[in-house]
Amino acid sequence: MAALPGCAVVPEAAGRAQPVQASPAAVAVAPAPRPAAPAPFRYEGQRIQGGMLVGTAPAGVTSLTFDGEPIALAPDRRFLIAFDRDAGPTARLVARYADGREQVETLSVAPRAWQIERLPTLPKVSQPSAEFQRRRPPELAQIAAARKQETGAQGWSQRFQWPATGRISGRFGSQRIYAGEPGSYHSGVDVAKPTGAPVTAPAEGVVILAADSPFTLEGNLLMLDHGMGLSSAFLHLSRIDVRPGQRVRQGEVIGAVGSTGRATGPHLHWGMVWKGRRLDPMLIAGPMPG
Repeated sequence: MAALPGCAVVPEAAGRAQPVQASPAAVAVAPAPRPAAPAPFRYEGQRIQGGMLVGTAPAGVTSLTFDGEPIALAPDRRFLIAFDRDAGPTARLVARYADGREQVETLSVAPRAWQIERLPTLPKVSQPSAEFQRRRPPELAQIAAARKQETGAQGWSQRFQWPATGRISGRFGSQRIYAGEPGSYHSGVDVAKPTGAPVTAPAEGVVILAADSPFTLEGNLLMLDHGMGLSSAFLHLSRIDVRPGQRVRQGEVIGAVGSTGRATGPHLHWGMVWKGRRLDPMLIAGPMPG
């Protein structure tokens, strides 16, 4: 009789052929393919307290979270993340693919040595006046509402430039300790300039706040949205040249240096915030020209 495929034929005692299964060792088994290693992310910027990164996600990524918070992904797969002044030593970026896979990136965040001034015999501050307490909550509400606006601006993807050039008179993150009690740290960078010196847009943006009258602390306050949750604030202006909702180009004049609000002299205070995290404009715009 004919032999069955995969079997050997051996004679029985009665002379009939009986099929016997071949040894498993004789059957070749192809090894399972190893899963491909995930493609790497690409980043531009500094992984440091107060710093910002513009990243590019691998192909196939459909969503991102940064420390558990959803992050927008541009059509070209670029995205923005940043680190607060007091950010911890690591941050977690999670990418999800269309097929359900996850890719986790743990980013190391470099610490910084902040400029701390200790005043052991000076009390922190006097009690705020009744007028300040009346005016301040509506001002803070305006600022918070402005930062919630999503305008679709694309300035976040540009290389930022200084809105004014000159001597840096106040650095981001500096702080005073009054008789053992810490005061608020400096939330931006100050550029000393005479009153009336032009202030320009550091990147493309949309005006999200242009104060009708001086705020108690910020004076004439102007804010720009740069997209992806990133905004700039310009304080103590002597004038504001743009209106809410207006789109401005990088380098366009938007106002002028002044000393309105709580200021000891004419200067520009430039602050930057990403999703509630305060950033150092010096890290984003680079060294002061000249």
